[in-house]
Amino acid sequence: MKDFLVVIPARLNSGRLGRKPLADICGKPMILHTYERALEVTSKDNIFIATDSNEIMEVCHHSEANCVMTSKNCLTGTDRIAEFSRTFKAKVYVNLQGDEPIMDSANICKMIEAGVQEPDLIINGWASIQTKKEYISKTIPKVVIKENGDLMYMSRSPIPGNKSNEFVEAKKQICVYSFPLKALQFLTANPQKSSVEEIEDIEILRFLEMGWRVKMIELSGSSIAVDTPKDLESVRKKLGHYTKSSG
Repeated sequence: MKDFLVVIPARLNSGRLGRKPLADICGKPMILHTYERALEVTSKDNIFIATDSNEIMEVCHHSEANCVMTSKNCLTGTDRIAEFSRTFKAKVYVNLQGDEPIMDSANICKMIEAGVQEPDLIINGWASIQTKKEYISKTIPKVVIKENGDLMYMSRSPIPGNKSNEFVEAKKQICVYSFPLKALQFLTANPQKSSVEEIEDIEILRFLEMGWRVKMIELSGSSIAVDTPKDLESVRKKLGHYTKSSG
């Protein structure tokens, strides 16, 4: 059994931005950019893409990336990794969301290290919110963290709020996680979305609602999760600038 595997869930038809794993970013599908971020910190033997699409499978095979077909019925990316974990065994599964093409590789490295050090915990990342625009965005999950570093709550709404309804201080989720095998086995046994998870559309809440401890660690907040066409354009500009600068 491996100490860890990095698994990138990739569903072809996203509700907010259709076919986004295959969206072109500087001449390359988004899913391969995300895969390359993982390659910056570990070998390809430790990285798998879990998908529901033959098109994505073909793109991955052409690039010699490990890719596994999973069910179209998986409700979330973590459910997809739970299905993957039935066949591919590891102590820890690092969930790197497929729509994170510019995720800081240091974040992935830090999450791998945290998961290996504490393989019995669910671990997620956070970063400080710098602007009111991020604070009120419905596509950026905000987190409230306990004094001991564990997750108290997560929401797409602006939290923590206040009577004056102003942005004071807040934190956002960074979409890379570490899950122990037992947590994914729990997900397999509880495949339906929990009540608040269904409302918020945030999968980590299923664990929180069911009494699991979720440890939060600070990561870089420079990444842009691609949820909308505007996000996609922002990533294209950022990666295009990086490519020109590197060239």
